[in-house]
Amino acid sequence: METSKPTTKKYIHIIALVMIVFFVISFITNILNSIIVDVKESFDLSLTLTGFLPFTFFIAYGIMSIPAGFLSEKYSERILLSVSFLVMALASLGFALFPQYGVFSITLFVLGCCMAVLQVIINPMLRVAGGEEHFAFNSVLAQLVFGSASFLSPYLYKYLVSKDNRGDTFAELLRGWVPPDLPWASLYLVFALICLVLFIYVLFTTYPKFEKTEKEKAGDTSSYWDLLKNKWTVLYFLGIFCYVGTEQGVGNWISQFLSQYHGLDPQTVGADTVSYFWAMLTLGCLLGLLLLKFMDSRRLLIYATSLTIIGLVVALTGSAQMALIGFPMVGCSISVMYSIIFSLALNSVKEHHGSLSGILCTGIAGGAVIPFIVGGLGELMSLKSGMFFLIVPLMFILSIGFWAKPLVNNKTISLKKD
Repeated sequence: METSKPTTKKYIHIIALVMIVFFVISFITNILNSIIVDVKESFDLSLTLTGFLPFTFFIAYGIMSIPAGFLSEKYSERILLSVSFLVMALASLGFALFPQYGVFSITLFVLGCCMAVLQVIINPMLRVAGGEEHFAFNSVLAQLVFGSASFLSPYLYKYLVSKDNRGDTFAELLRGWVPPDLPWASLYLVFALICLVLFIYVLFTTYPKFEKTEKEKAGDTSSYWDLLKNKWTVLYFLGIFCYVGTEQGVGNWISQFLSQYHGLDPQTVGADTVSYFWAMLTLGCLLGLLLLKFMDSRRLLIYATSLTIIGLVVALTGSAQMALIGFPMVGCSISVMYSIIFSLALNSVKEHHGSLSGILCTGIAGGAVIPFIVGGLGELMSLKSGMFFLIVPLMFILSIGFWAKPLVNNKTISLKKD
């Protein structure tokens, strides 16, 4: 026990680095929720082509998650981190200098690939740097950092596109690099600068030796085939696919929905509502952690999914005020789904947990497919009808609470006296 304290102190800079990486991943990923309306209007896109943008980003996660596991077995953390940040900086700068729809699609795909690599690297780093006994606490802290970045990113967007800060030297400087009618593109100059700074930092950082546990190792190809023959692997993959698709399907279209049906400004009210959606998702994670101490995870998943469906229907059919409340409440109720589905999956399979994690992470591609379907249906019928499609993946998530049979249940505290 005494040796764990110096380890944590010795690698405190690695813990800080991991938290920064979580922040940057979230900051860049979820900014698309806020700028989607501006992107649509700037490039004169249909709803289908607008939905293709998150598709290109999240499909990269799906494609790159398993290869990223193999790369992490072959190359050091320093190499993978530095190369990822350098490529992200160049991709972001490339779009800022050549702000076109095709370039933006390629930029999003490249960013998604790099972030898949980062996600694979940082969890083992956090476990070793902070000590296994503190891993649970540090993981929750990382999720809070992730959520806070999603909450803050819309405010950077508002700052850069606001007409009220025309005298602000920094904002004017950034906007001066992009066309006057595309002020939102200056966000990617900020992202390029952040990634360049992190590239330099990780290049000159000293790293401890990271020994992966069996659960963190990628495994060989045979382990993946064995898992894919298991029906539980496929079902839980679909669970992650449906969750990320629903999360992004709501987040991506909030601003457009409020603008189209209630005439609310996407650069102010829309951005604020997206920010509140992610803030409530973060707060919901904390509430979920508490509830899991007293409730079986499957029952909590059923309650949370039912509340999500109710909240979504209220947001889509109610008044403007109900929509402004409903969408953030959806963020709160979906917050526990990812961790519950992931843990049920790991607790339902006896071996090859590292390979299983890779397969589950490819389910992040749901964030590509489902928002794209929403946009396509919105083109054929209406955006409201398209967003009602999100009830379909939510119903699958609801079913998990009934058919899941984990080998190990989450430990709960009983309030009843024996």
